[in-house]
Amino acid sequence: MKKLAILSVAMLTLFTSCVSNKKYDELKTKKDDVENELYKANAKLDECKGNREAAQSEVRHLKSQVKTLERTNDALLGTQGDFATISKKAAENLERSLESIKEKDKQLRTLRDAVNKKDSVTLALVTSLKGALGNLQDEDIEINVEKGVVFVSISDKLLFGSGSYQVTQKAREVLGKVATVVNDKKDIEFMVEGHTDSDRVKDGIAGMKDNWDLSTLRANAVVRILQNDYDVDPARMTSAGRGEYVPVASNDTPEGKAKNRRTRIVVLPKLDKFYDMIEEGMKEAEKNSDMEEIKD
Repeated sequence: MKKLAILSVAMLTLFTSCVSNKKYDELKTKKDDVENELYKANAKLDECKGNREAAQSEVRHLKSQVKTLERTNDALLGTQGDFATISKKAAENLERSLESIKEKDKQLRTLRDAVNKKDSVTLALVTSLKGALGNLQDEDIEINVEKGVVFVSISDKLLFGSGSYQVTQKAREVLGKVATVVNDKKDIEFMVEGHTDSDRVKDGIAGMKDNWDLSTLRANAVVRILQNDYDVDPARMTSAGRGEYVPVASNDTPEGKAKNRRTRIVVLPKLDKFYDMIEEGMKEAEKNSDMEEIKD
């Protein structure tokens, strides 16, 4: 464009002196047109330069964004790997927790089954005792269950004479019925407890200094009858005197003292049998679990 302008000026200068005014005006008009085109071309060139710089700036910005996105992508890929590792560990921990819960649940079910079996045995024993003693219809005999333990309580009025440890004939009949039940259930053990009221032992009774002696002698008398008269295995029995120290009523009234003078037959829970039931249940549960895994 600049060369064109210089050429125009040179031609105008060359021909000014030798052309007519009309020709001069024509050439001048062309010159003005050329200069006008040159101005427009320069303006357009400046605009293009500005657009190029803006485009270059946009390109630099986009390149910077690309680099940022690449770094972000790399970071996300790394985080994804971390998440994958964490997720794997979490899954493993969850699986172990579920296995532990499953094992504990199996143990609880086994324990519950063992307790249910023990309760069934207790219920069967109570039913047998009530069936054996039921026809006596005696208020001096009580059969109950406390915390899973069976108690047969017999008042001393039925068993003994006042201040004595000699078993009455009626009491022998009762003990014979109890012996029938316990002999039929070879896996139970029991303790015979003697209890007294708070009154002191009368002076002059041979072999007795206090209520400890009286309660112990009465328990021994019951145990001997069960062993000697009804063939109850002595290895299954324990004799104990509790004296006046485990009352069931107040010793301030005659009625309370009468309740406290008693002999109890306590069926002892055989913990080894109970644990055997648990162990047997655990083995059965593990066997069933192994069978399920094989099926899966």
